[in-house]
Amino acid sequence: MTMSWIDIAIILAYLGSTILIGLLLKRKAGKNMKSYYMGGNKLPWYMLGLSNASGMFDISGTMWLVTLCFVYGLQSIWIPWLWPVFNQVFLMIFLSMWVRRSGVLTGAEWIRTRFGDDTGGKLSHMVVVLFAIISVLGFLAYGFVGIGKFVEIFVPYSVVAPYLPFTIPEQYVPHFYGIIFTSIATFYVMLGGMMSIVWADVVQFTIITIASLAIGFIAMTKVSPDMLAAATPEGWSSPLFSWHLDLDWQNIVTEVNDKIASDGYSLFGLFVMMLLFKGVLVSAAGPAPNYDMQKILATKSPKEASLMSGFVSVALMPIRYFMIAGFTVLAVVFYQDLNLVVGGKLDFESILPSAILEFAPTGILGLLLAGLLAAFMSTFASTVNAAPAYLVNDIYKRYINPEASDKKLIHASYLVSIGVVVISTFIGFAVQSINSVLQWLVSGLWGGYVVSNVLKWYWWRLNGFGYFWGMLAGIIGAMLFPIIFAGQFPEVASDILPLYLFPLLLVFAAIGCVAGSYLTEPEKPEIIENFYKTVRPWGFWGPVKQAVLAKDPDFKVNTNFKSDMVNVTVGIVLQTCLVAAPIFLVIKEWQSLTIAVCLLAGSAIFLKLNWYNKLEDE
Repeated sequence: MTMSWIDIAIILAYLGSTILIGLLLKRKAGKNMKSYYMGGNKLPWYMLGLSNASGMFDISGTMWLVTLCFVYGLQSIWIPWLWPVFNQVFLMIFLSMWVRRSGVLTGAEWIRTRFGDDTGGKLSHMVVVLFAIISVLGFLAYGFVGIGKFVEIFVPYSVVAPYLPFTIPEQYVPHFYGIIFTSIATFYVMLGGMMSIVWADVVQFTIITIASLAIGFIAMTKVSPDMLAAATPEGWSSPLFSWHLDLDWQNIVTEVNDKIASDGYSLFGLFVMMLLFKGVLVSAAGPAPNYDMQKILATKSPKEASLMSGFVSVALMPIRYFMIAGFTVLAVVFYQDLNLVVGGKLDFESILPSAILEFAPTGILGLLLAGLLAAFMSTFASTVNAAPAYLVNDIYKRYINPEASDKKLIHASYLVSIGVVVISTFIGFAVQSINSVLQWLVSGLWGGYVVSNVLKWYWWRLNGFGYFWGMLAGIIGAMLFPIIFAGQFPEVASDILPLYLFPLLLVFAAIGCVAGSYLTEPEKPEIIENFYKTVRPWGFWGPVKQAVLAKDPDFKVNTNFKSDMVNVTVGIVLQTCLVAAPIFLVIKEWQSLTIAVCLLAGSAIFLKLNWYNKLEDE
């Protein structure tokens, strides 16, 4: 199938609307830094939540998830714990509220509320900026690779080549398309800031919702349970797993077995245990300094910050996985109709665009393409917006030009936005696959982030020097360990080596944290006590708690640790049901769907009584 004029018109209308939104909101966003980066803290929580969901509905991640669902079936619902997806549950239950109580502009600025502004505080501040920029560049490169691969399927180079004044080597065609669409996304976010992102995301999520529902229903109409069973190995439709992955694609699609071997997920039980271990630690560390944290800081109050984070899963998971299941089912049953050979080799990451081209009817094709392009633009735009928030507010304004006017700071933000996009584009040229950069980001770089950022919430003795050395050790370890240990574990696939090095990375970063803290003086009492009174965390705060209570006997100590952990556990169950239920619906596993819906309802009622009814708006 090729695109009709209707499909092209829908896509052009969408692209035009995003540019128009940026132009219309330029004046409003340009009032001051708070308006540009946080929408003036006037945007409602459900719009910010919808925007965050749209930002997480990224095209690279969706291509990856369709590939996982195709290869691993229902057992693929556990693999995104690699991210980890349930960090939104920790944010919903307590961490978003803790973050929002600070009232600051960026994650790096938030660090000053914890460690002050002396030498240790400045070092910790700088290392957060460094981490933020590295992660932003990584995620922009990740999105750049995905959009290029996606568009190449629909617009073959042979179609555009006659209109270009230059020739592009075949291997760089995806990068050419990536440059075009990243330029459009950069334009509208550069002009409109956070307001532009949120309003564009509302449009984008509406489009992607319509497209997702359409493709899910098409799959349910075209594919019967018998057809699916005949096209998949035994155990494909069950989320239950054992120590070994018992999926054998031999005599069905033999190449899938090679894909499973290269992914390195064969010891599935161990793999999921590692995901859970890492996921809990990463989630307990709180939001990384990226667009997720910016959306939390942009909410009106701590209560709305929690509601926003909870709404992300409710808005995102059912719609996204209904579409993922639809494309997967169509791709599995009609596999022979797909063109998955890219550059002379089989590329499973092309399943999604190939399935769209094969199965989406006219009109729906345009909506799907517009929706998935919207998903890319949303993620890319939110990530681009995070970079100048750190470089301009936390470096330029603080150290270079403290007297700069808001107009000058916003112009500096324009330049930074363009700069990080250009740099990430060059990084994207060196990336071989979506999965490789994803694994490094979520297992390597985030592994280096964990220890310092867990301890900053829960251990009073961590100071700015300890935070700095722990973060620096983590970042260096994330970059060097995969290289140092590349040949030491030949049985582990190179893409998931960062995951198996995660415990070693934790130890390395923990040594930096503990040694850095105990070899230097504790934070000044007024700084650490003010942080404890403002944020009100639970954890190992004994001496600080006693000092605060001595001065203010009426201070309300946070005793919610046990209830928060119970609510987190129930929240993870609820979120997993939101993922599994739409897949069961599409593949018509009615018994499994009933169980998932019952668990979902029970979890929702529990959280209504034990979390929502007890939220504090302060």
